[in-house]
Amino acid sequence: MRIRVLFFGVLRDIVGLREDSIDVAAGARVDAVFEHYAASFPRLRETSSSIVLALNQQFSQPSAPLADGDEVAFLPPVSGGSGKFLQEIADPAGHYFAITREPIDGRALVERLQQPFDGAVVTFDGVTRNNTKGRATRYLEYECYEAMAIRMMAQIGLEIASRGTEAGQISRIGIIHRLGRLEIGEASVVVVATSPHRKAAFEAALDGINKLKRLVPIWKKEFFADGEVWVEGEWDDSVTKARS
Repeated sequence: MRIRVLFFGVLRDIVGLREDSIDVAAGARVDAVFEHYAASFPRLRETSSSIVLALNQQFSQPSAPLADGDEVAFLPPVSGGSGKFLQEIADPAGHYFAITREPIDGRALVERLQQPFDGAVVTFDGVTRNNTKGRATRYLEYECYEAMAIRMMAQIGLEIASRGTEAGQISRIGIIHRLGRLEIGEASVVVVATSPHRKAAFEAALDGINKLKRLVPIWKKEFFADGEVWVEGEWDDSVTKARS
């Protein structure tokens, strides 16, 4: 069976590949793909407790069976189409999720989501700052597993909207994340929540960005005057790792 394999973030640097393909025996499982690369790249095994595997754009157990033509992705901890948006999902209820390489227009997202009965609109902008622990930052670069990231963004948003919050119901929620190079002061992500009441909107926006940072496969590389580094993140406890 022929399997397509993708590597992201720091794992791409370890393996030296963005994409590969391998042959596995009939009946092989996802962990066979991991073992294939771990045998050649010991650092994968050393960091396996923080690596997540995805099968056909969904989080996967290592024991999941493989089929010919499957796609397996190696995902390090998260740090955080066509035309303007590389990927987008517009839910029938009016929720909206997108990935772009262009500057994010937060006001346009608000106008798309806000309805006449909304008494509160809360916008969270994640903005590139000029330092990390006192070390001067020149710029950032973001990359992601696009097809999976947009699905996870929508899943997070729709779950928040469907259950509301302790403070009340959410009218609509929208999330846009930017990829590529970001200069100091530019927004990497915008989360907008609308509601008839302010507390529900605040809670939804906070819940949205917190879940995005731990569940959506997006990675950040920080560039300094004297070097560069992939920013270490942390997976949500609900996600199964390559090795426990």
